[in-house]
Amino acid sequence: MNWNELLRLPATLLVILAAVVLFVALVQLMAARQHVLARRPLAASGHALLLVIFTVLGLFLAGIAMSLRGYRFLSEEEPVVQIDSRILSPQRWALTLTWPDGATRNVMLAGDDFRVEAVVLKWKLPAMLAGLPPLYRLDRVSGRYDDASQEMNAPRTVIDFNRAGQSDLLDLRKQYPGWVPEVDALFGSGVFLPLVDGGHYSVSLMRTGALVARPDDATQQRIGQPLGG
Repeated sequence: MNWNELLRLPATLLVILAAVVLFVALVQLMAARQHVLARRPLAASGHALLLVIFTVLGLFLAGIAMSLRGYRFLSEEEPVVQIDSRILSPQRWALTLTWPDGATRNVMLAGDDFRVEAVVLKWKLPAMLAGLPPLYRLDRVSGRYDDASQEMNAPRTVIDFNRAGQSDLLDLRKQYPGWVPEVDALFGSGVFLPLVDGGHYSVSLMRTGALVARPDDATQQRIGQPLGG
């Protein structure tokens, strides 16, 4: 990854900013110590106050950066994941998920279809006018049955991409809604397609926040019927 790509990541920018702010806090600590040794309590108190302010601000920025981990910039249409399917037995599937950066993960699903869901973050007008694009994060992949009674009673499989104990911007927004004032909306988007043996699918996300899933030509032929939308 080159520097241009690295600096486009919002979490990275926030980490850099948090490091700068914490460095300023360290400078204030050293200045306060010097004033204490020189027996200038008023000046020491001023630097101590600045130390507290910059430390709190730096930790806050670091917390936001951790909450943004896993989110990506959303352009006009951004690839989310490639899915390859292989049947194991009726309504049992092995899926290989491939992310745009080349990382892969193998999962097992039950059902007739796969469903992909993502979390989309959109900014308020001032941030949008400044050129800050929406963000997204792949949330989960699950199996889906065509028969509604099976959907209620048959075994369900859901692959959650949130790490246990990991903080997320969704949780931060719910607990402290005033802390992230420029966030206009956090919402979910989902899409599903029929699974076929040897299928290959591309899932992407539009700038509007809508997920789009497309089979390749060979997979479309195996599905054997026109897809709606």
